[in-house]
Amino acid sequence: MRIETIYQSLGVSARVFQYGERVLDALAPRFAQIDATAEYNQCKVLHAMQRNHVNAAHFAATTGYGYNDEGRDNLERVYADVFHTEAALVRPQITCGTHALAVALGANLLPGDELLSPVGAPYDTLEEVIGIRESAGSLKEYGVRYAQVDLLPDGTFDYPAIARAIHAGTKMVTIQRSKGYAARPTFSVSQIGELIAFCKQCKPDLICMVDNCYGEFVEAREPSDAGADLVVGSLIKNPGGGLAPIGGYICGRGDLVARCAYRLSAPGLGQEVGANLGLMPAFYQGLFLAPTVTAGALKGAIFAANVYERLGFRCIPDAREPRHDIIQAVELGSREGMLAFCKGIQRAAPVDSYVDPVPWPMPGYDADVIMAAGAFVQGSSIELSADGPVRPPYAVFFQGGLTWYHAKLGILMSLQSLLDAGLVDWKEEA
Repeated sequence: MRIETIYQSLGVSARVFQYGERVLDALAPRFAQIDATAEYNQCKVLHAMQRNHVNAAHFAATTGYGYNDEGRDNLERVYADVFHTEAALVRPQITCGTHALAVALGANLLPGDELLSPVGAPYDTLEEVIGIRESAGSLKEYGVRYAQVDLLPDGTFDYPAIARAIHAGTKMVTIQRSKGYAARPTFSVSQIGELIAFCKQCKPDLICMVDNCYGEFVEAREPSDAGADLVVGSLIKNPGGGLAPIGGYICGRGDLVARCAYRLSAPGLGQEVGANLGLMPAFYQGLFLAPTVTAGALKGAIFAANVYERLGFRCIPDAREPRHDIIQAVELGSREGMLAFCKGIQRAAPVDSYVDPVPWPMPGYDADVIMAAGAFVQGSSIELSADGPVRPPYAVFFQGGLTWYHAKLGILMSLQSLLDAGLVDWKEEA
């Protein structure tokens, strides 16, 4: 059976398939670079596992308090090695990336301290954590102040304004690596390192925390290699490799990570408690697969930008830009465009492919959010998914794909859905 025939059986017309193949012809050199980075990161993860003598005993399940859980403790040593940090906290009790960030912030900010974001507004769900939008239990409610320096119009750091914003009460700087739902660049590890160095010149004892979500293993270096005191992320994104069903990580300075553990469990208990509940095989194997899975998702993002930019849609990053996370934003210009794109992604899914995604008031957001995610793990952004708040400029954020081939199918299906709805000005002939 010809490959084009099987795509047609899945709902991709010959016209769309052939267009995609023409786009792919020009991407071979970029894909080779992605594979080289994945190979390096695969060796890095493997070396960390070998150095920490991972063995079958580390896969045993624990319950209750989880005392003496060697599998859990060794996984944290592996993560610390991978991220080149003093310590790590990697737990299924951390429910998502926002939770991991909330733990890190709440553990290391005390009443009267100030948190500074030198990269503009934080991701939507952090607004209530910080207290930008009022919420019970926010940092603001506990007397933590917040300051923000917006990016310059070209998306770069406003260093003079950052220097003015840092003062004696500034305790922590939070740097969001990925764009989130904002139309701004994702920052490279090198850019983050320059920003951290500048902030520490202004105040050497600043704690610099990086929200690393969607960025793990995209580059050969992580923000912890560039001076970050804490790097934080979710296991149902890149580092879980699609196998972790829940969890988050916090890697960094030993004293800061210890405080995070006390915040997650209780003062005096810290990392000593927290059963693994039988998830160790998924956590270890997911981390092992993560560099390869991330590479497939990254190829999908680049393919998406090249497919849609040639059809006149604005893409962030654009089709030629270097990549520092797995997210691709496509501005579709209308609510109908967002719905059609997400419908195509959902139809490409292995789970719930027969349902249509609809916008809904998702907790933590100030607008209805549409989310296409026929995933094995609910909300897993390393699996093929697309989402976004339904508001101008009606941008959808595409990410994931446990394999490159699934990411490719998802993009072709999204284009087919837009084409069927009459929402594409088709200028490229098949």
